[in-house]
Amino acid sequence: MKKIAVVTGTRAEYGILRPVLRAIKSSPQLDLALIATGMHLSEEFGGTVKEIEKDGFKIDAKVEMIHTRDTGAAMAKSIGKCVSGMTDALERIKPDILLLLGDRAEMLAAAVVASYMGISIAHLHGGEVSGGVDDSVRHAITKLAHIHFPATEKSAKRIIKMGEDPSRIFVVGAPSIDTILNERLPKQVEIAKKYGLNLSKPILLVLQHPVVTEADEAAGQIKETLDAIAGLKYQTILIYPNADAGGRRMIKMIKKYKKHPFIKSFKSIPYTDYLGLMRVVSVMVGNSSSGIIEAPSFHLPVVNIGTREKGRERSTNLIDVNYETREIVKAVKRALYDKKIRNKVKRCKNVYGDGKASQRIVKVLSEINITPKLLQKKITY
Repeated sequence: MKKIAVVTGTRAEYGILRPVLRAIKSSPQLDLALIATGMHLSEEFGGTVKEIEKDGFKIDAKVEMIHTRDTGAAMAKSIGKCVSGMTDALERIKPDILLLLGDRAEMLAAAVVASYMGISIAHLHGGEVSGGVDDSVRHAITKLAHIHFPATEKSAKRIIKMGEDPSRIFVVGAPSIDTILNERLPKQVEIAKKYGLNLSKPILLVLQHPVVTEADEAAGQIKETLDAIAGLKYQTILIYPNADAGGRRMIKMIKKYKKHPFIKSFKSIPYTDYLGLMRVVSVMVGNSSSGIIEAPSFHLPVVNIGTREKGRERSTNLIDVNYETREIVKAVKRALYDKKIRNKVKRCKNVYGDGKASQRIVKVLSEINITPKLLQKKITY
């Protein structure tokens, strides 16, 4: 059996990985080892390691790395801390393949460690384009990875242009679509009761993260969004941002708006509840990649704010705006009441998958031969 170690650091990325974890766990050819790090281990950000354990997964290692200060320098130090802890974890687990997703700091740290330890790296969601430092981190992991699992053909072509061998690239789709299409999500009445929502009136789902390269502006950016939400007075589910530089400043600002009874804020929400909310809300507001990758499957209009998701491959459900209250208010109203936009969103198609990503990933992991040739990468140009 091949031992597959998987790293997870945030609630959102765990939700994306969950169908893959289940598929690996069920495979007779693969042995799953799970490493939890980052926000999962921080009560400040929801202590979401409990959600992983509740789902029946064994945590093989916990790597502490969360920073206490809200700066880019603190993030850099947390990467160093993660490198040290991840080295200990991988030395003990001794995986054949390390599976990583996306573009977060903990994934970069794990990729660096595995590269020096001679462990094959498989990378999900490489080749995508977005704003800020995420783009650079994602591409850096791609160059360290030995097996590529892009979600789309366009992403695969970008990976090839980066000098990666096409024989190492397997287009699989986005694993989050597996959950949407194949798992039972909470019923609308269940979600409405649990979160105190009136389904006959407009509902907003707000999730806005800091952009590391704009960390000093993070509080002001979320204030523009919160002022828009406060002015609209629609019932709102707001989820805290992630732990990147600027995140705590955003949370401090969010707490000032608790006086508004129609705004309900949460440190974290279980992923299936999150998808259930996407099915019942009227508009999503913020800068989460889920507005681009998952929301089209629910024909959910998204007001996409700022630069964080700039350049991502997308469907027709987005309205792009700047960090400006009036623009956000106008866009939300258009998403709710503009018939042309509503019809366009109803017809949108999700470019990120067909619900079979996990099957494809497990097939490749099971069949691929781990040889010196796999580990010794060469640029193709």
